[in-house]
This record gives sequence, C-alpha cells and structure tokens, in this order.
Amino acid sequence: MNARIPVWTNIRAMSLLACSLLCVLVLFVFFPSQIEAAWQPSLEIGVQTGEASVDLRPVRGDGVLFLQDDNKIQARYSMAQNIHVEIQGKGFRVNGKSFPGDILNFKVEKKGNSSKPRWNLQGKSYRGNLRIMKRGTKLVVVNILSTEDYLRGTVGKEMPPDWNEEALKAQAVAARTFALKNRKRHAKEGFDLCNTTHCQVYGGADDEHLSVDHAVLDTYGEVLTYQGKLIEAVFHTDSGGMTEYSRNVWGTDVAYLAPAKEEKQKTMSWNENIPVAKLDAVFAKNGLSIGSLKRIELTPLTIGKESKDRFQSGRIKSAKFVGDKGTVNVSGNKLREMFAFRSTLFDMHLSHGTISVQGYGRGHGLGLSQHGAQAFAKKGMKYDEILKHYYRGVTIKKLFKLPTPKRWADSTCGHGIHPLHTAGRSQA
Repeated sequence: MNARIPVWTNIRAMSLLACSLLCVLVLFVFFPSQIEAAWQPSLEIGVQTGEASVDLRPVRGDGVLFLQDDNKIQARYSMAQNIHVEIQGKGFRVNGKSFPGDILNFKVEKKGNSSKPRWNLQGKSYRGNLRIMKRGTKLVVVNILSTEDYLRGTVGKEMPPDWNEEALKAQAVAARTFALKNRKRHAKEGFDLCNTTHCQVYGGADDEHLSVDHAVLDTYGEVLTYQGKLIEAVFHTDSGGMTEYSRNVWGTDVAYLAPAKEEKQKTMSWNENIPVAKLDAVFAKNGLSIGSLKRIELTPLTIGKESKDRFQSGRIKSAKFVGDKGTVNVSGNKLREMFAFRSTLFDMHLSHGTISVQGYGRGHGLGLSQHGAQAFAKKGMKYDEILKHYYRGVTIKKLFKLPTPKRWADSTCGHGIHPLHTAGRSQA
C-alpha cells in the first residue's frame, strides 16, 4: 500500500533542505578557513647526533614515553623533570629504568592553561615531539614537528630577522618549498632533514622571532611549483649582480633556475692574495701540474656580458694558467672548490709573485639571492614578485591552509599574532 505524503510535508522538507544548503553556503562564504583542510605535513629534523647519552625535560606540560610502534604509555614524567637517556645493551636506560628496542618516542602533553608545550633538549628548546634512536653506540635525536613550526625556527637562521617583511616572506616560501621537496634527504639516518647548512639551519624554539612568525603566517602553506611539481627552491647569500643558469653550476638544466638581474651590481666584495708557490702546490695536489705559474689568461669581469671564458652573469667558465712546465684550463667551480672562494664571480691578476683575486657575491648564485631579495623589498617589491623574479615561470600554490583563524599566543616575543590582523605592523 502506497501512502501519499501530504503537500505540506513536501514543502517543509524542501524548506529544510534549502535552509541546510544556505547554512553550508554561509559557512563557505564567511568562514572559509574552517571548511578548508587543516592538514599539513610534519617534518623529522635531526637535531643531535653522536652522543652516548642525552638529557631532556618537558616544558609547559608533562612528558610521556612510548616505545617503537607502540601506542602504550611506558612512563610519565612531570613538567620540568629531567630525563636522562643512555644506551644499555640491546635497549635503553631512562632515569635508571630499562626499556627494550632501538627507538624511544617522547611526547609532551599540555598541562592546565599553560601555552603550547615543548621540550628542552641539552639546554635548547624544541616544539613538537622527540624521537631517540640507537645508531651503533651513539644516539640520534629527531625533532618531529609541523612544517610551520619548523619554519619558525629556520627562517630567522637563514635570513636576518630584522630584514624587510617582504624579503622574510620570500624566504619563508622558499624555505617551506625546499623542506617539503627534500623530505627524506637523510632517510638512511632516520630523519628527513638535518639542522645544518647541508639542508637548512634550524635552531628550534630558541631561535624564533616575531617578525619571522609574521612572515610564516602570512605565507601559511604556500610553496613554489613548476609544471605542478615542487621546485628545488635553492637560495644563496648574494649573487654579486646576477644569478646563474643551473647548468653552469650543477651541469644540468633546470628551467626555472636562470639568470636574474639584481638591483645592484658587484655587491658583497671580497679579495684574496695567493702566493704563486701556494697556487703551484694546490694545483699539483689536484693533478694540475704546470710547474711554476707564469701567466693567467682571463677576460676582465663584466656582469651581464658573456665571453669565451665567462658566462653571462660574469662568473668564470674557465681560466687559463700558463706555467713553465705546462698549461691548464680550470673551471670557476673548480677554482672555488680548491681555494674556498666565496663565489665564482671574480677577477685574477698576477703581479710580483702574488695572485690578487677580487670577487663579489656569496654562494653558488642559483635561485633566490637573499641580499638581492632584501634590496628589492626595500624598493617596494612584494614577496611574490621577488620569488617570480628569481625562479622563472613558477607558480605560488597554497598547499595547505589555516584550519581556523588562530593566534600564536606563545610567540617568543610575548605577543599574540592573528593572521587576519597584521596590517601596519613594525619589524621586530
């Protein structure tokens, strides 16, 4: 038997449906950040290696210990309690108690109304969780934390935190992209990235700054892509006047790593004086036997003009060294490697038994020039313009977004930061 549904019931159902759809629409229009995905990748940073024992303590919360691949709490530690970890046989000894396995996982839980908890490891403060692993007779400590918290302790170590906010934002996007592109770089050692210049310098919560917090929040989740993939967002201190093609440094073409002119030329000058006897010895050690140097053949440096022995940027392709027992052509990259020059952008002159070297810039010259970014920012260029200047043809993509408008009330500088109220701020 088919029951007939009254007309008023249909009208009521349609009204409820319309109301529901309207509510959803309102949520999307007025509270979009609450609808968007809150996911963001975590990073595992190697922060300490080579020690036989370590000391840590939970700050602003209580610590808990888990074993490898086990969600069962093995031990609890009160806020500020010292935890001494050392290797013992096939496991660990923690505050005198034995635990089996090769990995210990430590998590800190918020206590009461305290701000975001963290760990103190050997006198340094870290957000997130800690993992301690055995590697032979030594320990490796890994800091596991969100990408954005990692950037808070990284950007100010790679770029002066009192620089222009647009330069800091550009650095934040480049650093975020680099970190996510290079995850698992140290997979064999048991973590994603190290905390040194081999990856990016990471100082933990002790090296956070209000200005950097602003830069990270203002670019939250933004990365650089080329043809839909994360780029190798390499950066360097100063190009000296023009950045370089990747093929001239790495030997391989990367479309977005191409020469970009700077606001100023011949910046960050440096010089070296090398006795001929030292050059002869270094050459011989590297299999470049020329006897005693008699002459150097190298076109004078002109930024922006390519020549037979220089690239367009002015960096050296190769220089000719003529000795009393032979002649060799040596690339700029090889010269930089052998003599620890600050860049490959330099002139060389031989006079009275000494080679005088006058150079400019710092670093490999690929991608973002940090001092160049600062110069453009001070001139009024925005961070997205700066990034697209140094990385040709890239797109800035929002990889993940803020789950809700929030405040970092635990800022090192003691100020809460709201992502929707950042206009008109001054540099910290």
